Amino acid sequence: MKANVMNQIKIVIEKTDDLYSAYAENVEGVYGGGETVAEAKQSIVEAIQLLKEFNQEENIPAALKGEYELVYKFDAQSLLSYFKGILGQTALAHLTGINARLLQHYASGLKKPRQPQAKKIEAALHKLGSELMAVEL
Repeated sequence: MKANVMNQIKIVIEKTDDLYSAYAENVEGVYGGGETVAEAKQSIVEAIQLLKEFNQEENIPAALKGEYELVYKFDAQSLLSYFKGILGQTALAHLTGINARLLQHYASGLKKPRQPQAKKIEAALHKLGSELMAVEL
């Protein structure tokens, strides 16, 4: 018996000079944007709804038929800008073990992290998320 596997729609969010742009990495025709990450995410949801509503069934990408989940991928600048109001540079430096000044350079776009540094940031945020999910009050 085949298990139902939910499609993952990978949404890339990138910071431009004045906006956040978003697009589906693995589904053609899904684009969005906004002044904030939240607006870019909402724009993607609306783009998918419009694509499904105004296209004939055969023109709707297979990944959007049935159940699917949106998975967000950020570049370092967008991610750090997004979390700036939630996690200060000092807290993020403590979590990641990366110097706060270097994190600021990543957030401002002056520098791009090498892959090991990007993975270090990702792992630290995933660890924090797991710890927060285990909290009960």
